[in-house]
Amino acid sequence: MVESQPGVDPETCHRHPENRAGVRCQRCDRRICALCMCTASVGFHCPDCVAGSPAKHQFQGRQSRKQRSGRQSVEQVRVGPVEGPPVTLVLVAVNLAAFLVTVFLGGVTGGSGVYDRFASGGGAVTVDHGLLGIGRSGPVLIGVAEGEWSRLLTGGFLHAGLLHLLVNMFLLWMLGRQLESAHGPVRYSGLYMGSLLAGSFGVMLHDPQALTVGASGAVFGLMAAAIVHQVRRGISPWGTGLGGLLLVNVVFTFGRPGISIGGHLGGLAGGALVAWLVDVADRRGLPRAMTSAVPWVAAATFAVGAVWAAGRWWDPVLG
Repeated sequence: MVESQPGVDPETCHRHPENRAGVRCQRCDRRICALCMCTASVGFHCPDCVAGSPAKHQFQGRQSRKQRSGRQSVEQVRVGPVEGPPVTLVLVAVNLAAFLVTVFLGGVTGGSGVYDRFASGGGAVTVDHGLLGIGRSGPVLIGVAEGEWSRLLTGGFLHAGLLHLLVNMFLLWMLGRQLESAHGPVRYSGLYMGSLLAGSFGVMLHDPQALTVGASGAVFGLMAAAIVHQVRRGISPWGTGLGGLLLVNVVFTFGRPGISIGGHLGGLAGGALVAWLVDVADRRGLPRAMTSAVPWVAAATFAVGAVWAAGRWWDPVLG
């Protein structure tokens, strides 16, 4: 038997009926969407339970494999033992495949052992496709400033070693499942690409002569987007754990050498901006097609800005 509020789908979030929810609060058993999930020692709690408010409803019922964001539905896809939303699964798979290609086509320059290849990445694939504003490969100039615009995207799918890959994929999986369920595949894809290209823009503004790889800019954008959505709904990101997660990553960005400051902060700013624009568009009641176009327009704008900034490689705007 399912007890629910009048007019509310029992498989939607009790705070945001427009969002399907596949996760239950570990205390009150009510369904919660990505925007209401507060990290607990085991599973997640809803904001009401975190604040100490008594739960008014107990929900018991089967979990659905279909999640909805507004008028969009997200079918869960199963690949072997793994089940999740399609875009997030594809993004993780592409990153994993790109890393394996990097390893088996040479891995780190000068390292022939298996450990060297998995630990450090690098090699010909990174040189040919990593994010770079301007550089030299032998006698040939390479980079975005030389017309290799694809590097703005491909650099975000390469990684400098297995640990780098695993950290980014863990965060992408954790954040992506929730944001894709909240936004739907099309809008979530635009959010991810907008964050990635904003990170590339940040690199071109700060250090265009540094060869840069990693999905970190996109992941920082997803963190920022989730926090923006929570703050605009009156949920404390410190209570959900996202604020602490972001703070640790920002400190790590500045505290360890070799980290792309421009890539991380660019993705952070881009993801926050895209999330804010989408939220404003939703609250004004704009058609779904228009709100879904917002992140893609932002992504294109970041790409144009990155190409422009790469053309000023001799005098970086923020260098």
